[in-house]
Amino acid sequence: MSDHSTPASGTLAWHDLTVDDADGLRDFYAAVVGWEPSPVQVGDYSDFGMAASDGTGVAGICHAQRENKGIPPQWLIYIVVENLDASLAECSRRGGSLLHGPRDMHGSQFAVIRDPAGAVAGLYETAPAAR
Repeated sequence: MSDHSTPASGTLAWHDLTVDDADGLRDFYAAVVGWEPSPVQVGDYSDFGMAASDGTGVAGICHAQRENKGIPPQWLIYIVVENLDASLAECSRRGGSLLHGPRDMHGSQFAVIRDPAGAVAGLYETAPAAR
């Protein structure tokens, strides 16, 4: 029996948007698609978790500040990988490039890559205890 609380390798774990005006985009998506924002404290400011009308978390909207500076301003998917270091080495070997990271996040790690066609994605390795 598998543990359904941990996303499987190769699946999409999350998606978020990192922009200069996270407050404005928070309000935009709340009005346009009905998402409910919840502040996520990051030092002296808040990023936002966005939830569907049933309370299910669906996305994040983040300020392009501090650790998030340099992340492209687009909806970014995060793909679960078994071993982030091995995936980054394979990315480079196959003509991709590292744009951001790797970086720790709550015991997990992620990095942002660009594939050989120019598309951008996040790679996410879950924390060892979550596996």
